[in-house]
This record gives sequence, structure tokens and C-alpha cells, in this order.
Amino acid sequence: MSSSTGSKINFIFLAIVVFLILIGNKTYDYNVSEQAIDGGDTAWMLVSSAFVLLMTPGLAFFYGGMVNVKNIISTMLQSFVALGVITVVWVFVGFSLSFGDSIYGIIGNPTTFLFFENVTLAPNPEYGPTIPFLLFAFFQLKFAIITPALITGSFAERIRFRSYILFMLLFTLLIYTPLAHMTWHPEGLFRRWGVIDFAGGTVVHMSAGLAALAGALFLGKRKTIIEKPANIPFVILGTGLLWFGWFGFNAGSALGANFDAVVAFANTNVASATSMITWIFFDRFTNRKMSAIGACIGAIVGLVAITPAAGVVTLGQSMFIGFVAALISNLAIRLFRKLNIDDTLDVFPSHGIGGITGMILTALFASEVGLIYGETETFVMHLVAILLVVVYTLAMSYFLFKIVNLITPLRVREDQEERGLDASQHGEHFL
Repeated sequence: MSSSTGSKINFIFLAIVVFLILIGNKTYDYNVSEQAIDGGDTAWMLVSSAFVLLMTPGLAFFYGGMVNVKNIISTMLQSFVALGVITVVWVFVGFSLSFGDSIYGIIGNPTTFLFFENVTLAPNPEYGPTIPFLLFAFFQLKFAIITPALITGSFAERIRFRSYILFMLLFTLLIYTPLAHMTWHPEGLFRRWGVIDFAGGTVVHMSAGLAALAGALFLGKRKTIIEKPANIPFVILGTGLLWFGWFGFNAGSALGANFDAVVAFANTNVASATSMITWIFFDRFTNRKMSAIGACIGAIVGLVAITPAAGVVTLGQSMFIGFVAALISNLAIRLFRKLNIDDTLDVFPSHGIGGITGMILTALFASEVGLIYGETETFVMHLVAILLVVVYTLAMSYFLFKIVNLITPLRVREDQEERGLDASQHGEHFL
């Protein structure tokens, strides 16, 4: 397919979707009893949704600062563009596939909330009984946005922008939505098994990390690997924005201004702080410098690991989760470099391994049902769910990369990679 033809198809497809949503979407019914809505819960969820949205620009700075200077704009845009693409997909059919009427506990009925039909201002008892259902839908949108953005770090500096957009679309429809449905829908397969994922250990971080691994394996190594971060202050800024936004990510998943939100808030901060300090102290313990990059990666790993457990563990347990996750991910990064797998920004060791670690430790410590309380069912079901997510996500992601590559080449030409993606893909320059 020629680039000219592809560009026209992109625009025509978008125009069709916009007009379908225009025709299919109805006006809001404002005749909702004020007693049905809790003002405090609604305010908190509005703020939380904004917090989580801020994480994607934060991720753009985090990733953008770590690549070579000639790829900084491209890398940042790959994260930022998810705000646009996934929003349209979510309103069109993504939310329905995630939270629509359950089909065998695996996927939602695409017609339940097609074009956001039946997504009203009235609360839905299953998805936040004190907040507008529309607000819940847009809170969940922010999770769907950042997940494919996380993947981009693995194939940074060598992927075509148009091809990435197509992959992001297919990933959301075929991987993210079924995982979200199985995990968070009342009739979802994992939910019925008793799997606990408070804020997205499997849905967001494991799926992104495993897709990142598939991408790194499929695209292969960069022609020239230059370990010279473009802008370390960008990395620190991005980490700060991600940490800030993560309070909405985790505490917002309580779906109200309540005790669970407070517990998740506290655990999120403690796990991240512990993980950051553990990372740089362990680097020093193994005769490495205590770097700013290391501190930032450590903080993110702690945030990843506490995500599934945020509302169901104690403060001390969250500290332990951050400590263990930092050690495991740190060692995983070193191992992957020895294996010669070019995951550019260590997405799988950070998010994939961090998410798996968090899910296992959640099953160990979860209040009343964890392994330390003498209960084995939750722990076993977590292991089964982890295995299924690993197999499905890794295989399907690799298949999607193959499909996209058949439609339009995934990797830029060698000369374009040498020039840098800022110039070759976007005609722009950072400096």
C-alpha cells in the first residue's frame, strides 16, 4: 500500500467513525435524581481521571528523555498520540468491548455501549453506584490510553509512526479490551475466579510489558545502539508526573472518596518511594553509580508492582512489594541485556516483570484471602491467570505485529533510522 493511499484511508476511516458516532449518539438525560449522585465521590473521580490522563504526557517526557536526541520528538509523540486515537476507539466500540454484556466472560458485547449508547449520567450499580456512569467510562478510558503508550518504549528509535498507530488500534481491540473485561467486568472470567487486580497489574502493565517484548523480538535490534539519554531532566520530570498521576490511577480505582482510596493512596506512595531507594542502593551495592535514571526507573517499578494490590494490603506489605519488585526488575534488566534483546527502554523488565511480581505478591498478601492468611485459592487462580495472560498477550501481540507488517512495513528504512525518526517520520527537530 502506498503512503498516499494509506493516508487517504486513514482520513476516510476517521470521517466515517465520526459521522457514525454523531448519528448513533443521543442527547444526555439530565433527569437524574440528585440523591443518586454523591458529590464528593464524583469530584474525586473527576480529579482522578484528570490525574490519570496526565500520566500519558508524563510518560512522553519519561521515554523521550531516555532516547537519542534525534528520536526524542518521535518517541514523545508515540505516547502523546494515544490520547487521540484511543479516545475515538473507546467511544466507538472499545468501552463496549470492555464493559458491555459479557460473552462467556471473555469479551463484552460490542453493541451494548456502541457509540456510547446507554452510557448515561445516572450511576450504574456495577461500576460506581455513587458516580455518573459516563464518568466511570471516561475514567477507564485513561487506562486504555496509557497502555499502548507504555509499549512504545520497547521499539523506540526504529518503528514507523503510521504502522505503530495501526498496531495500537488492533492491540486495544484484541488484547486490552478482553483483558479489561475478564478482570473488571462482574461476569468476567478472572473476576469470577477471584483474581484481584485493584488498578491494572494484568490489564495495563502485564499486557503492555508482554506486547513490548513481542515488539522487541519482532523488530529486532537497532542498527546502532547509542546509550546516551537525550535529556535526563525530562526523565525526572516525566517520573514526577507519572508518580503524581498514579494517585489517580490507584486511589481512583476505589471509585469514590472512601477508605479504600486512602489506603491505595498511601500504599502507592510508600511502594514507589521504597522501590526508588532500593534501586539506587542496590546499584551501589553492586558497584554501580547511584544514577538519576536508576532512581526514576526504580520509582516507576514500585508504582507498577503496587498497582494490583494498592487497596488490599497494609503499609508494611506495600513497602515489601516495592523492595522486592525493585530487586527483581533490576536483575531482569541486566539479564535481558546479556540476552541481547533490544527492548530499548526496558519496558518488559519494568512493566511486564513488575506487573507479574505485583500480581504474585497481591495473591500473597491480599487482605483475608491471601496466602499468608492460610487461603490458597486466590494464589492458585492468580498463577493460572498470569499464565493465561502471558501466553495470550505474547502470542497475540507477535501475531498483530506480523499482520501490521504485512499491511504496512513496521520498521523504518536503514537510512531513515540513521537520520533519526524526528526528521524522517515527522520532519521536525528537537535542537
